[in-house]
Amino acid sequence: MAIPKSVVTEAELNLLNILWAEAPLTARTIVERLYGEVDPSSMGTVQKLITRLVKKGMLSRDDARTPHRFEALLSREDIAGMQLDDFARKLSGGSLSPFLMHLVRAKKLSKAEKEQIRNLLEN
Repeated sequence: MAIPKSVVTEAELNLLNILWAEAPLTARTIVERLYGEVDPSSMGTVQKLITRLVKKGMLSRDDARTPHRFEALLSREDIAGMQLDDFARKLSGGSLSPFLMHLVRAKKLSKAEKEQIRNLLEN
């Protein structure tokens, strides 16, 4: 499956976080996890978010059962990569080098993380 080019909004990410922790879930259960209680407004908001994420190819919908159940199609790592690629495109012409250089210089990478990057670059 090709990873969609779209990035996610904060509200979409909140919904995805719930599904990464526990899935598949019904829309009603997602509303409960996000807002604590179900009301028409929150249900409508979640339905719109679900529709957008299904359209983007980021959620699957199981129509075989009623109520429908939803599950994330992309991992947290996939989404993080998409967001980073989009930010790099906007900020530095698509280059990830400024981000990596900042992380290394700011000492925000552990020794193990630096070793993982070295291994990735060598392979």
